[in-house]
Amino acid sequence: MNLNKVILIGRLTQDPESRTTPSGQNVTTVNMATNRVWNDTSGRKEATEFHRVVAWGKLGDIASNYLKKGALVMIEGRLQTRSWDDKQTGQKRYMTEIIAENLQMGPRAGGATAGQGSYEPGSYKHQTETQSAPPVKQTVDNEIPIIDENEPLNAGVEEDEMAIKEKDLPF
Repeated sequence: MNLNKVILIGRLTQDPESRTTPSGQNVTTVNMATNRVWNDTSGRKEATEFHRVVAWGKLGDIASNYLKKGALVMIEGRLQTRSWDDKQTGQKRYMTEIIAENLQMGPRAGGATAGQGSYEPGSYKHQTETQSAPPVKQTVDNEIPIIDENEPLNAGVEEDEMAIKEKDLPF
């Protein structure tokens, strides 16, 4: 069995860029940064990685309409490497990108609106052409729950709901 899965949580380094392919397909490119921190013998170290994420169709539309530079976002997707011949040097060039299959928007800074519309924050999974997209619920800004970055993941979940029972195991 093979698995090609990427999960990134980071911040956008610039506003998403949208375009349409010659065949009419919408595609949005999102550039984001993730960092890691560790302690070394010489002290605290930090490294930042930059990622190029490509979102197609409705998922790309949502990214372009509701994500802005600096926004916290979680992207799930797969790695894909493409190659081309450089016209100037004639060398073969490669680029590895994350093809987004799901995105989840993070909390909004200072209660500011996330974008022009009123899409409900949360997750949106990329739909195949045979599936219909979920209806977008129109909400008023004060109805949208804002998740605090420091809030525990199990906030609002009853203790008995968190307990895993033997009958829940798939094996």
